[in-house]
Amino acid sequence: MKALTRYQRLLTLNLFALTFVLGTSEFVIVGLLAEISTDLNIAISTAGAVVSAFALAFAIGTPILTAVFSRFSKFPLMLTLLGIFIIGNIFTALSTTYALLFISRLITAIVTGVLIALAMAVASESVPADKRGTVIAIIFTGFTVASVVGVPLGTYIGQWGGWHLTFWFTSGLGVLSLLASSVSIPKGLKGMRSSLRKQVGFTANPRVIIAFLIPALSIGATYTVYTYLSPFLQQVLAVPEQFIGLVFLLYGIVTVFSTLIGGKLAASNGIAKLRYVFLIQAVILASLYATSQSLIAGLISISFIGLAMYTMTSTIQLYFIDLANQQFASAKDFASSLAPVSVNVGIAIGSALGGFVSTNMKLIDVSWVGGIVAIAASLLAFISYSLDHKALLMRSQNLPVQGHCDSKC
Repeated sequence: MKALTRYQRLLTLNLFALTFVLGTSEFVIVGLLAEISTDLNIAISTAGAVVSAFALAFAIGTPILTAVFSRFSKFPLMLTLLGIFIIGNIFTALSTTYALLFISRLITAIVTGVLIALAMAVASESVPADKRGTVIAIIFTGFTVASVVGVPLGTYIGQWGGWHLTFWFTSGLGVLSLLASSVSIPKGLKGMRSSLRKQVGFTANPRVIIAFLIPALSIGATYTVYTYLSPFLQQVLAVPEQFIGLVFLLYGIVTVFSTLIGGKLAASNGIAKLRYVFLIQAVILASLYATSQSLIAGLISISFIGLAMYTMTSTIQLYFIDLANQQFASAKDFASSLAPVSVNVGIAIGSALGGFVSTNMKLIDVSWVGGIVAIAASLLAFISYSLDHKALLMRSQNLPVQGHCDSKC
């Protein structure tokens, strides 16, 4: 088992910092919707539409542009996209109209998604195979640290000096990330030429479709509860309003450990382990229905929900990359974009499902409904594991594996 070199540790640290900057820029606007609504004289729901538009642009634009840009060398491409990211944040900081705010966030969303995909691809190509799970987990941790540190800090800056100042702050973080990337991103990682049609065709493989749905359902299960956690804390657990922020802070800290645990799971046959992790997640979510009768027990259940939240991210990220290596080598960068897109789809699914339950049923029912969704994720993980085992047997017997394509695709 090889240890990381000093250069690889520096690269890992920089990519962690990059995802922290990207996560802060993406999530901080949620804490500033009231300020934006007042300043631009728009309804808060209109301001909130910017968040939905960001997620939609991320989900649609990321895989397409990642496929288009895959032919370019990663070093100049990442620096160029970071430059556009900085410009997008500057335009947001300069926004005095809703139209400019909306457009600037769309620009930022698209390059954010591509940068995440490239960061994962660079990491997987630059570190020893046995270290990929740990390194990718560290990089993903940048997002959870952004929600724990970056978002509260950015929100405080916005409340103190105006919401425009927050995006001057994220622009500055982008400049620092650009400088760090210019000295740490490997210059020898070449692109691979392939048509957009053939790369997108990678998603037609049944194993890829199932793998895409697994994190979407797992995150969807969590977000069925998490989206409505604030009213749940107040109405069901009777947590005083002044302590809601503290609960969210502690929850965010727990999710950091969730990402690190996910890195350990990814180190060896992660899909096999996730079959049972999702069943545990289902039990934890459903247990909230019973533990909500007690404040302490309810908070313990919520902390375990956070601990299970990101356990699948590293495994799924590596799984997509490995599937591309086996079947569509030229779609490797495109494959790297699928995990974060799937997570965004899961957030949308969970939020919508939680909204339906809270409107048509009792708020406490989000717990067991989320548990059912987690069971669905487990079933897909069982199917995925079975397909992998079958494909492994076929390769060992030199039989053609369905959907295989060589590097010329």
